[in-house]
Formats: sequence, C-alpha cells, structure tokens
Amino acid sequence: MLKRRNQFIIAALSSLLFLSIGLTSKAKTVSNTHQVVVNIAFKPTSETNLTNYVYSTVDPNSINYHHYLTPKQFAQKFGEPNAYLSMFKEYLHKRHIKTAVYRGNLALKLRGTQNNMDRAFHANYHPRKGTPSRTTYRLPAKLSKQVVAVIGLYTGKPTSKRTAHSKTALTAALGHKPNTALLPDAFSKKYGPLKFATHYQLTSLYDNGLEGQGQRIGIISDSIVHNQDLKIYWAQNGIHDNPNRIHRIYTIDNRKAMQKESKIGGTIPKTEAALDVESASSVAPKADIDIYSGYSNNNLTSLPSAYYTSFMQAISNDLDHQISTSYSPAIESLGGWDDHSATLANYNHALNLLLEQAATEGITVFQASGDSGPYAMGGLKEQHSFSTSPYQVIVGGTTLPYTQKIHHKTITVTKERALGDIDHPSEPVFGGFYEILKGIFHGSGGGFSALNPTPRYQQGIPGVNTFRAITLLNYRPQTHLYTINPHPKILTGTHTGRNLPDVSGNADKQTGYATYFSSDMSTGSDSKGKPILKKYWLIGGGTSYTSPQMAAANAIMNSGRTTSIGFWNPQIYKFAQQTDTPFNPLNDANNNNNLFYTGQPGTLYNQATGLGTINFDKLYQDFNNQDASQ
Repeated sequence: MLKRRNQFIIAALSSLLFLSIGLTSKAKTVSNTHQVVVNIAFKPTSETNLTNYVYSTVDPNSINYHHYLTPKQFAQKFGEPNAYLSMFKEYLHKRHIKTAVYRGNLALKLRGTQNNMDRAFHANYHPRKGTPSRTTYRLPAKLSKQVVAVIGLYTGKPTSKRTAHSKTALTAALGHKPNTALLPDAFSKKYGPLKFATHYQLTSLYDNGLEGQGQRIGIISDSIVHNQDLKIYWAQNGIHDNPNRIHRIYTIDNRKAMQKESKIGGTIPKTEAALDVESASSVAPKADIDIYSGYSNNNLTSLPSAYYTSFMQAISNDLDHQISTSYSPAIESLGGWDDHSATLANYNHALNLLLEQAATEGITVFQASGDSGPYAMGGLKEQHSFSTSPYQVIVGGTTLPYTQKIHHKTITVTKERALGDIDHPSEPVFGGFYEILKGIFHGSGGGFSALNPTPRYQQGIPGVNTFRAITLLNYRPQTHLYTINPHPKILTGTHTGRNLPDVSGNADKQTGYATYFSSDMSTGSDSKGKPILKKYWLIGGGTSYTSPQMAAANAIMNSGRTTSIGFWNPQIYKFAQQTDTPFNPLNDANNNNNLFYTGQPGTLYNQATGLGTINFDKLYQDFNNQDASQ
C-alpha cells in the first residue's frame, strides 16, 4: 500500500491491521539557518566500461570473474578524480558548507544551513500547480559538467508543505496472532525462519554448518529497532540471544534524534524496521546485521535523499555482501515524486550508478516489489515502487497452499501461487469498514518498469517482454477506490522495459510470519508516572518479509564460500534455463495472478512471480559449480 512517511499504523493497534488513512502533517517552518543535507551524484569515468565490468564480475569466462573492487579501487577505476572533487569541496567550503566524499568517488554528502545551500547552488523556487514545486540550481561550468543529480536541495516559502511519499511492503492479518505457547522449534516451523528455510530448501545448508557466520547483512531503513524486541523474538524462535551482532548506522539524524522520532507510536517505518531485522537475523542466525537508518524528523533532507544517503553509506562502507530494503522513497511517477531538485529520471540514473558500484564490490542487493500488484499508486495505470533498477534482485510475493474458514467462508488455495487476493473475505479496519469496501487489495508487485529498459540478462528469456493478464479490478477515479470487475477479460501482448520481479517467495498474510514489536504509544502510566508501553505479536505478510529473508539466504550461501556470489541477476537467469533448474516457475494461467499479470504457460518468466520460487540447495550448488567450471 502507498503510505506517507508520517502516517500511522492504525486501527488502532489493537486490531493489528495496517492501513493508510491519509494523515499528512504540515512541515515545520524551516528557517534560513536550519541545517540541511544534500547529495551530489557524479558520472563515472565511463558508464559503458562500468556496466561491462559489472557483468564481467559474474561471468566465469571473464578474467574479471569474482575480481571484486574495494571502494578505493573503484574510485581509481571509475570514480571522479580527486582533483575534481577537491575543486568542488573548495567551492563549497568557501560558502560554509561541510562536505564528505563517499568512498568510491561517485558522490558528495553536503551539510550546511538552508541559506548557504541556496547561495552556493543559486537555488530558485518554482511553484507548480498540482505537482510538487521545483528547485532549480546553477553551478560553475567546471563543476557542473560531471553532475548527474543534486538530491535533496529545497528552497521555497517558509510555510510550504513538504510531504514524503514512501511505500512499505507490509500487511498484517486482523487479530491473527501466533501461538506463543509452542516450543521454539515448533514456533519457528510454523511462523518463523524454519518455515522459510524448510519450504525453500535452505535446511540442508544449515545441516552443513552454514548459518551466516562471517557475513554481514545491510538493512536500508528509515527507523530504528529495539534490542529488547529482538531478544523476545529470538527467544521465541530458539535463536541465541546476541544483540552485539546488531549494528546501527545513522545516516541523516543522530541516534538521539532517531530515538525521539521513534516515539511516534506504532509508525509503519518502526514496524518495518523490526520485521526486516527479525527476518534477516533469524534466517541467518550467525550473521551480523547493519541497520542504516536514514530519516530526519527535522526536515534535514527529502526522503529520496535520505534513501540515497543510506544506500551510498552502506556501499561505500563495503561491509555487507548482501543488502535488503523493504521500503521505497517514491513511486515511479511524476505525481508520486517529492524531491525538488532531482528529476525522477536523474535520480534513477544516480541510483543505478551506486548499485553498479555495489555490484563491482560483490554486493547483492534485494528490493521488495511491493504488495499492491502493478498499482503502487491509485489508478489502473501501471506504477511501481521505486526502484526498479536492473542492478538489484526485485523480490515478489506468493501465497502458500492453505484452507481456512474465515468469516463463515472456507477459503482454499491448492498450490503455491502468485500473491493476488480478491477472493478472500475483506478484513474489518479502522472505523468498522471493510478492506473490500475501501478498495484495498493485496498483490505482489510486478510488471514493466517505465524508467529502466530491459537489461541484457532478461533478453531472450521466454516470458520476458510478453504478458498474459486479467482485468480483475475496476478503478473509480471519483472515489479513488477499486472494485471487483464482474466481467474480467483476458489480455495478452508484448511490452518493453525492465521486467519485475526477478524471484518470489511466500508473502501472504494468511500464510505469513510472526513479528514482535513494542509501541511507544502510551496506554497509561504506572505508579511512578512512567508510560506503559504496549507490546505486540502479530502474523504479517508482504514482500517486506521476503526481501530480508532472501538476503539472509544469500548470507548463508556466502558463509560457505571464499568469494561472495555478487550480482545475482545475470547468473540466475542463466541457471533458470538449465534442465535441472533451481527455480520453480509459477507459470499457471489460472488462479495465479498479482491482481493483473498472470502466469504464462510454457515459459520461464512471468510478471507475477518472475522466475518463480527458489530451491536454495540447488542454487548454492549452481553457484559453486559455476566457480569450478572456470
């Protein structure tokens, strides 16, 4: 579902159903002396050479196979020269702006007052009716020639409203709570990491002693998670209590400010952060977790800028061989774009470049595809959560077989299928309404990117750039609601663009996973006047779970290797064409859709589930066999 960053997990937390109800607060008045953060993204020395090097690192026929670069080596090979960056820093220093070069020389992070930023960039405010205002800027020619984007620069009227669209791939079932009376092993198999590991054949790697030891998993987040919540979750799943393996990196605001922000009880970002870390740390119980928390409650920067900052910090740190994120800063649409100084196209370009740097370092990046089918924003025009970059593994969602009696109706799913739910009885939400009456339907994100072309690893794969779809929903623009189409039609055709997702895994709230979190929303005071905090167990779903689980599975595989697996996508699309493929393509045409796209019989790929689900035992063997063939 589409969320604004400052919306609450509502319905009231007692119902444990997450819903966006459109709460938008006016930004605080920003004075000219207010500190802000801006990023400048640069071009590499040669984009063609960079892209070719990225692919060569996972090509066993190349001399660059698994010859990953350090950030210093990347800077020397592809980054901007130190002399150019020094000119930039000198120019900004004279204007009282602090600068830091991200390792790799692809970007600068700036911090200074709003007034000094405006002067340094000659920033001008341009209001636009119906869309966010624009901030134009001008730099000296000798500095501007290598700039891809200036991200997070904002100037305008002090009372202007600064909103931040963000999408989080998370749903939770009403009143569905896990049975915490179960013993840890049984609990884990029913609601936790062993459920994922057993279903996707990861347990054989556990049996061989691979548990993520020596690995670190990066989580790109915009909130924080409490150690006490993690301890309770780990104990319930029989996982050793070791909070020392959790590391926090604050990329925008400091620790104190982030903790203050977290006191907005029950916010979606806080719950998202908890489930991300719980999912990754439990599937890979001996891996360290690095949480890159990038959000400002003080209007230090835009959400796209904070997202970029956290990713660039993680990649320039070069500590994590796998990174996951389950939230996005925007929608791939001008109407859903909030950064004032970087266009959507320029920002996409900048993010692709930093993800290419990640690939040269041997980092595998996982991104949740979302849970609104191809409709990340209202309407029947296809729109996806940002980013659909081809340099990351986009993870879609499925539902597992189940039979449940819900609201006096028996629901049966006979096979693992794409997540696309219009048949399930609607859940009551805030105010006593029902999801179906509010036009809320859950489906795996998937389709075609409007920003990124079809990457070379997808070209020629059966099912890529062709589609089969069904018009299950009608959209009512007057009410901005979806209704079920009583006369759906089957559509087939061709399209172009980066196809998504790449792979999929269980993400249905009806067959989902347990999450534990505590809310800072007070439910009263104790005898000493201290707030009594509310604590929650819930069963949730969404690709928010699947993405960090995939990153953790990657850490498991990496823990048994001497070199990291690196950029998955060229490798997995090759493996998918093998006779003994590690993928289970969910290509049935019937009862297998993401609210629009369906399976394509006889193909390897479809826009509902990508290549399908993974047998990690086979995938691990394929990565190792590829090494041996070199």
